[in-house]
Amino acid sequence: MTTPPASDAELLRLDHQVCFSLHAASRAFGGVYREALKELGLTYPQYLVMLVLWEHGPEPVKRIGERLRLDSGTLSPLLKRLEAAGLVHRERSPQDERSVIIRLTGAGEGLRERALPVPRRMLAATGLTVDELRTLRSLLGRVTSALDEG
Repeated sequence: MTTPPASDAELLRLDHQVCFSLHAASRAFGGVYREALKELGLTYPQYLVMLVLWEHGPEPVKRIGERLRLDSGTLSPLLKRLEAAGLVHRERSPQDERSVIIRLTGAGEGLRERALPVPRRMLAATGLTVDELRTLRSLLGRVTSALDEG
């Protein structure tokens, strides 16, 4: 038996808004990440940049922005702070002077080892199983794709 559709007025309730549930979950994640990343000296956006570089190696700023869905106005100051912290190095591409390549420094590479426990710590904080988390990530990927196409 299926549930009858809710009225428009019922659908307008805050607790029925998927966007608010995602927003609340994102803020809660942010708090847990802030604590987990404190000992690494990283903010959450900096951690995301480091994840891209640990996974893919040197990348143009543009590609990092595409992967993280960040514009250059947000990404550039973030990269400057990572460079000032000695974790990355920025250099002009020899093939295209307009392109800036981001490379990990030795310290940036070394930080990866210290970051290894973070994903498991986050998994534990969610209270979900690995399979539940995979399902959630898959569903969120579908939602994101549909909204991008929409």
